[in-house]
Amino acid sequence: MPKSPWRQALHAADPALMSPLLRFPLHIRGPRMLKFLRKVNGTPSKIREGVIDRELTVAQDGVDAVLYESSARSTPSPAVVWIHGGGMISGSSRNVNAWASGFAADLGAVVIAPDYRLAPEHPYPAAIDDCFTALRWLIDRAEELNVDRSRIAVGGESAGGGLAAALAQRAHDAGIPLRLQVLVSPMLDDRTVTRAESDGTVALAWTVPSNRYGWTAYLGREPGSDFDLPYAAAARRENLSGLAPAWMMIGSVDLFYPETIEYARRLEDAGVPTEVVTIPRAHHGAEVIKPDHPAVAQARERRLEALRTALA
Repeated sequence: MPKSPWRQALHAADPALMSPLLRFPLHIRGPRMLKFLRKVNGTPSKIREGVIDRELTVAQDGVDAVLYESSARSTPSPAVVWIHGGGMISGSSRNVNAWASGFAADLGAVVIAPDYRLAPEHPYPAAIDDCFTALRWLIDRAEELNVDRSRIAVGGESAGGGLAAALAQRAHDAGIPLRLQVLVSPMLDDRTVTRAESDGTVALAWTVPSNRYGWTAYLGREPGSDFDLPYAAAARRENLSGLAPAWMMIGSVDLFYPETIEYARRLEDAGVPTEVVTIPRAHHGAEVIKPDHPAVAQARERRLEALRTALA
């Protein structure tokens, strides 16, 4: 008897990277499941020992963020803007305590994690505006923070990776130089919704129905339709030349794998130095679920080395 598409997807993924909960699909289709997702994603991760964190407001209209710095950093130091995931509809800056404080400790950097406004209550351009506001705040206060404004990177995971890619584009257009954009399992292209539905794609963790809900909530319109919304979906930008070098990581069975590989190809064709690390048989969010898996740990070290080299 042939396996169902869901069982085929389970079989395609590496069992060592999976949580038992992934055997039961979680589709975000409406307010009730969104409330559940926000509750699940509401747990702060652990802050690295020796890192000081403080909450702050980076704009008069109430854009919040968390700032992380090692008590032992040398100054002036590099800086990283790190953006949380959650499908544009969930999560907070405290979700990335572990990521952000780890960069602060390992790189001797100041790290700012914007707590951007979430859809559907706050659709485009709220999220990208808030991330850009945090970047501008960091640059404007470089002397006060003892930050070298010529050594700044941006990055994020999932929706945060998509926002980081869009932020790199907006920074380029605003004349703000960046050393690196770090895109981890990035949510880059709303057109994946219609392509995946047409192909009958089945994906673990972040599913096709959830992707439809997330993009619809953020765009305020049907994903995959024609629109002219600057920085709404990074893959929609036609001209990628001149952008900051990119380091990208993606699992081979992640829903976002095709769009990530295509965006990397387009960056390279545009002359942007790009490195892509693919984790075989890894689903979306595998690094969060199984951070100590050898392939995940190796990719994490390569990411750290890419940041260390770029920010030197």
